[in-house]
Amino acid sequence: LAGTPGVGKTTLGKELASRAGLSYVNVGDLAREGELYEGFDEEYDCPILDEDRVVDELEDRMSEGGVIVDYHGCDFFPERWFHIVFVLRTENSCLYDRLQSRGYTGKKLQDNIQCEIFQTLYEEAVLSYKKEIVHQLPSNTPEDLERNLDQIMQWIEQWMKDNN
Repeated sequence: LAGTPGVGKTTLGKELASRAGLSYVNVGDLAREGELYEGFDEEYDCPILDEDRVVDELEDRMSEGGVIVDYHGCDFFPERWFHIVFVLRTENSCLYDRLQSRGYTGKKLQDNIQCEIFQTLYEEAVLSYKKEIVHQLPSNTPEDLERNLDQIMQWIEQWMKDNN
């Protein structure tokens, strides 16, 4: 699951893992717990992820399969890890309110809104994986969440039939 901060990846990912019996990894939490950083970005007031260490940390779990990975970007993960990539998208006014309620201000707030406007994370996903496995899903309302859960569960069930 990829997408701009605030689009609902964590809410969707945790519920999906629960319904499907899969394991769930929030890369931000994993990095915090393992201190998988290579510095601190003063401008954005946040740590800088050490992508190589994150990949090393996840490699064994990913080779076992059945893992939902939640992070805003996905371009540094090995292509072999994923059968499907969902990029959540949220309307700007809705996203603005969500990010503001998280305390995002100034450049950090504006850059995340621009990232969504210009489909930056979707474009990264399409360039990093086969286009046919990358899908955009709207994530504005509780109804969108339910629809996304239903759609992904159908995909998982079909994948299980086709591959087991």
